[in-house]
Amino acid sequence: MGIIIPIGVAVFLAFFIANILGYGGGPASIPLMYDQIVTRFGWLDNTEFSQMLALGNSLPGPIATKIAAYVGYDVYGWPGFLAALAGTIIPSAVALIYLLKILRKYKQSPIVKGMSLLVQPVIAIMMLLLTWNMAADAFGSIGYIHSIFIAGLAFLALGKFKIHPAFVIILAFAYGGFIIPLT
Repeated sequence: MGIIIPIGVAVFLAFFIANILGYGGGPASIPLMYDQIVTRFGWLDNTEFSQMLALGNSLPGPIATKIAAYVGYDVYGWPGFLAALAGTIIPSAVALIYLLKILRKYKQSPIVKGMSLLVQPVIAIMMLLLTWNMAADAFGSIGYIHSIFIAGLAFLALGKFKIHPAFVIILAFAYGGFIIPLT
């Protein structure tokens, strides 16, 4: 028998946990938010999360706060919006103030340097797993050919031609809106 908590508290805790553990900023928090939003609470499904993430990435500003604002409002209206933003912003602000003081004091310590370096592979694996889940969802919804075509073009546009990600996302939206319905 689980503990029943009010929805506003659940929204706050979901984003608080994802952001307190999301070492490395917004992109590192996305897999943790995915776990809370999709897996644990079921507020969005895979497709909705992917669409929200794509749209959020095309807008200016930090991705973590955009995800929090959207999901919080979707789940519990304005109180959910405020709870999700508080859960996203408060941990970072408080941790930033205190941890920067500590890191400045011990910045030459091999332990601090080692901790920073060893977290990077964990973040990379978390992002890889998130990518895997989204790719599986894309393959299931639009098929392998369209998914691989869009991914290849996005890779070239971002990597080789250095096109801004917002334009790549807009082009993918246009492709999805005009080409995929014709097939």
